[in-house]
Amino acid sequence: MSELAKRYDFILLFDVQDGNPNGDPDAGNLPRMDAETGMGLVTDVCIKRKVRNYVLLTKEGKSPYDIFVKEKSILNQKIAGAYNEIGVDLDKEPQDTKDGKKRNEKNKAQGSEVEKGRVQMCKTYFDIRTFGAVMSTGANAGQVRGPIQMTFARSVEPVITLEHSITRMAVATEKEAEAQGGDNRTMGRKFTIPYGLYCSHGFISAHLANQTGFSNDDLNLFWSALQNMFEHDRSAARGLMSTRGLIVFEHGTALGNAAAHTLFERVQIKRKADSKGPARSYRDYEVSVDENNLPEGIKIIRKV
Repeated sequence: MSELAKRYDFILLFDVQDGNPNGDPDAGNLPRMDAETGMGLVTDVCIKRKVRNYVLLTKEGKSPYDIFVKEKSILNQKIAGAYNEIGVDLDKEPQDTKDGKKRNEKNKAQGSEVEKGRVQMCKTYFDIRTFGAVMSTGANAGQVRGPIQMTFARSVEPVITLEHSITRMAVATEKEAEAQGGDNRTMGRKFTIPYGLYCSHGFISAHLANQTGFSNDDLNLFWSALQNMFEHDRSAARGLMSTRGLIVFEHGTALGNAAAHTLFERVQIKRKADSKGPARSYRDYEVSVDENNLPEGIKIIRKV
């Protein structure tokens, strides 16, 4: 697995049709929105969850592509398991001493064990060496700052939330049936966005990648996840979601050759001249990338 030697900045475009891309549990699962502008929001955590699920599906949870944060997992057990793999006995009590020199030696030894645990966790779990993790919730394996960071995705235009009444032609219990007087139907609510095109920005640090062991192979898997994650995340609640664009700015060096915001400004998303009324599909938009006079060392790669 070769080391990452270059910095990357990227833009991810995806859309939703007749679905809820990211419900807010604090608002009755309504689609997340910027209350002041009406723009739709999708959290970075939501996007990372889909990346994790894609890697788990394609790599079947095998090391070094296992996933640390996954459904119903017990994180402290995984941290303890990493220490077991490297032969560190967490139950062994260090000898207590008032001798300053010996105390320093003991602290140094414990710090070395934490570093070994951190390295082992990075080797085993794709999402730790990609996004980072806090691993001090039980057996202390330290903290990892991941090389890949992403922003909230924000819709290109304001979105509107629709509320739909839905009917289930059954009840769950006999008591409910009696209360309904034999009319075994229950009512519910479903919230959707008719259409929204979302844009998220991402950053990949080569320096942090080399600290966690994130490699070029991991990078290729990450690109594949962004391109295909919605194809394996279907649900009636999410409607039709698709990756529509993945525009990558590759730098020539680990430090980079230009500020990220100046590169992002080269990507323009506009409504087509013949598009009338509210946008209802990706065909209503035109995405352009200005490739003129690129800073030296910058290469633009369109993955989608």
